[in-house]
Amino acid sequence: MSLGLGGCAVMDGAGPQVLWPSDPAAQQCLQWFERLDAVIDAHHVRDGGAAPIAGFPFLRTDRLLASFRDDAARSDAAFQAWGTRLRALDAQARAFERAHLPAAALAELGVQDVASAGARTQRCADTLWAEVGARPALRSTLAQRAWVPDDYSDWRRALGLYPLTRVPFFAGVERWQQRWSATFAHTRGRIDTAAGWQRHVPAAVSGAAGGADVAALLGAVPHDALGIPSPDAATTQRLLQAYAPVLVIENRGAHDRFGRLHWGDGPAPQVDAGQPVVYQRLAHTRFGEQTLLQLVYSVWFPQRPPEGSLDLLAGAVDAVVMRLTLAPDGRVWLFDSIHACGCYHLFVPTPAFVPRPAPEARSEWAFVPTTLPVMRVGERLRVVIESGSHMVVGVAPEPAATVASDAAPDQTYALADEDGLRSLPGADGRRRSAFWPHGIMPGTERGERLLFWPMGIESPGAMRQWGRQPTAFVGRRHFDDARLLQERFLLQPSLGAP
Repeated sequence: MSLGLGGCAVMDGAGPQVLWPSDPAAQQCLQWFERLDAVIDAHHVRDGGAAPIAGFPFLRTDRLLASFRDDAARSDAAFQAWGTRLRALDAQARAFERAHLPAAALAELGVQDVASAGARTQRCADTLWAEVGARPALRSTLAQRAWVPDDYSDWRRALGLYPLTRVPFFAGVERWQQRWSATFAHTRGRIDTAAGWQRHVPAAVSGAAGGADVAALLGAVPHDALGIPSPDAATTQRLLQAYAPVLVIENRGAHDRFGRLHWGDGPAPQVDAGQPVVYQRLAHTRFGEQTLLQLVYSVWFPQRPPEGSLDLLAGAVDAVVMRLTLAPDGRVWLFDSIHACGCYHLFVPTPAFVPRPAPEARSEWAFVPTTLPVMRVGERLRVVIESGSHMVVGVAPEPAATVASDAAPDQTYALADEDGLRSLPGADGRRRSAFWPHGIMPGTERGERLLFWPMGIESPGAMRQWGRQPTAFVGRRHFDDARLLQERFLLQPSLGAP
């Protein structure tokens, strides 16, 4: 394609202008994306996960890919691998956005249907990516722009006198951590499934996954030019199934029965406990020169019920997110968990990971209430969740022995792709995301937001989309930070090698 002698400066409000070539095809494609984005925003169907890249409307990034900006410049193969992933994030988000547009919006765009809009978007993405690949100046600008804004508000912290108010807030965090460490110690070995605790196991699985099978699967996973392990869809599904945890949940009412989400008539999505589902996704973390696979599971409950007449933490919909970081050979190296609000982040490492000291006093760093033993390849975890608060109160390898004969029979759950939350069915026949464009789930606001806003988080306690989960009130931390674990743990050489 001819690059033309001139260029077009694209105004995007995020730094210097992006100088695109004046080639008519490129200009028409930029205009298409401008119109498409205007319609998407006008109808409030923007997907709030991956971050748009200013001046490059056919690309989006997440924190992992943003961390590869310098690595991508080392070779053309690395740059193309990086770009392929940036394009995939945008293509996936736009597929959801187009599907949620009403017919009138498609008419505004001058296309007949969603498929026609998708085909034009794909052609234009191809055209513009070819321009980026051919122009060093565009490559350089892209690397500068590919970053993810954090989910902390500096103006809220300034207005809330954060340097002063962080001190009592951190004291409250410390009290919670001390109390929860004691809860973990009390829970260990004391779960009786015959007395109000229900075991839930992944469907079609009996016993522990075969270690040899898991090792073979992982050994065959290819890595792209950036070194990111990239299992295909079938391998991803097999790995997620193999490690899906056994859940032991204290059951005291409907609020403790998890399930599939859908839209009803209320302001928040509803949870269908008649369809027990654990949502799953694949993720990655960087540790030194390695990029490690992570398996993520989330369990969604109808509500966090109030414990009294004035419970600031209660509200509609509640979710626990559990993440396993795998060694290259398939051993679990670390378990960590949050609620979907980003709250209550805890780490449970094996001996391979040793916590680093916090770099500064009075900041949330790495709360480790308990540890795991050295895990075997393919060994499954048991996660214990208490009633009401849905706090994780125990994590351990799943025992090989069967439960007592007087225990309640195991319940099974299905696994579903977490991206399904980005397009839920509704009672009116239309589909829409479980989240607003800013990544917060409607109708899940908590009373705590009235007190905790000085820490800089919008609507603290509300359920949030993957990629939009700040996990510290004091300090700055996100659940998907690319080097979250490397910054907080040392890898023991004797235990870290496959």
